[in-house]
Amino acid sequence: MKNSEEIVIPEVLGIIPIKGGVIFPQHFTPLIIHTKRLVQLIDDALAQNKIVGAVTQKNPDIEEPKLHELYAVGCVIQISKMLRFPDGTIRLLTQGLKRFKLNHPVQTEPYLKAKVTLVDDENNKKSMAVEALTRNVVAMFQQLVMLASYLPEELSAVVMNIDDPGRLADFVANYINFEFQDKQVLLETFDPKERLAKLVPMLSREISILELGAKIRSQVKSELDKGQREFYLREQMKAIQKELGEVDERAQEVNELREKITKARMPKEVEPVALKELDRLAKMSAQAAEYTVSRTYLDWLIILPWSVASDDNMDIRRGKHILDEDHYNLEKVKERILEYLSVKKLKKDSKGPILCFVGPPGVGKTSLGKSIARALGRKFVRISLGGVRARPTRSS
Repeated sequence: MKNSEEIVIPEVLGIIPIKGGVIFPQHFTPLIIHTKRLVQLIDDALAQNKIVGAVTQKNPDIEEPKLHELYAVGCVIQISKMLRFPDGTIRLLTQGLKRFKLNHPVQTEPYLKAKVTLVDDENNKKSMAVEALTRNVVAMFQQLVMLASYLPEELSAVVMNIDDPGRLADFVANYINFEFQDKQVLLETFDPKERLAKLVPMLSREISILELGAKIRSQVKSELDKGQREFYLREQMKAIQKELGEVDERAQEVNELREKITKARMPKEVEPVALKELDRLAKMSAQAAEYTVSRTYLDWLIILPWSVASDDNMDIRRGKHILDEDHYNLEKVKERILEYLSVKKLKKDSKGPILCFVGPPGVGKTSLGKSIARALGRKFVRISLGGVRARPTRSS
């Protein structure tokens, strides 16, 4: 293809909006055209000089952007190859030629055409500062090629043979997965030295991200390898014990506990805690001081009646009969108990209050509790709370 200096670029260009990408001069870029307006633009360009303007959209979600919804700087492109598909879309291979500034629209129908001003690189002279920036960019790009799987290794050699600072900056920016806003900033920077200077922190950030990603992948792989090795050794140990006819008592104990945890039907908040503690116990030595504590904690979790419940018998007349049968007099106490049962029967979803019986030994506190349990059809359990006392409050 001819050099961009030898190609006559008109002052008025048909404009192709680019979604989420930026085209740089001297680089080949594939494009897919699917709207009727742009298909007509391509047909007209192919009939003339095959030259159009490519400008990135500020908002990629807009289907047919207006001129003010495009960035002010774009790239002149020449159509190298074109393929039509049965669904009406067109696939293009284009080459970037030169930067341009959008001036004002010439037409908006059937597609956008605008007057443009071509832009050349400013102060394209080599200096010590430019040479330092160039070497820095080349070194960082080569480091990125080693880190990024999407970059072919051949690019490391290609980048060393680019002498022009502006072309070097465009080459690197074209291949790195920067955000399109960052690439647009580089496209709008006409001074090669300034363009290289803006490119350095972008490359540094990309290198940091890729190095962190590589470190995370390495750590994950190390953990996976460790887990696979432990699994392989345990399976090998089980196979050896099976061949020798030996039974691993610890493994059998852990399996029994795991089965008991499953049968206990614990709440969803409790079962993961119990299984985690069981895994911790399985890795713990039986001689460890915490072994007994952990085992006792698991036994305590297992024996709790998580899923065992009795249906309450809310027959008030039956409750009154049982209370009268078990206790003589105590009318106020029995009446309060019956009120409690009545409220519980009417409002089944309520959280019942705690009934507190106060009095010296022998007045019937425990027997009243037994009567309530018998009336409701519940089991009666007596728990001694010896030593519990109320703390006296100090008056002000």
